[in-house]
Amino acid sequence: MLLVRWLILMLLLGAVVAFSFYAVTGQPRYKRFGLVVLKSTLIAAFGFFAVLILERVA
Repeated sequence: MLLVRWLILMLLLGAVVAFSFYAVTGQPRYKRFGLVVLKSTLIAAFGFFAVLILERVA
């Protein structure tokens, strides 16, 4: 569980770095990459926490 939390944190940090690169360089590929990483990270995080909640309820 700790590994998944650190993985989600590192992926969010990667998205922040990609958006920072976009802000500095203005190249849209960094913005697209940041959005893809952010979207997939949020979907995985919601799924992970949904499983935790369902384990708690059941």
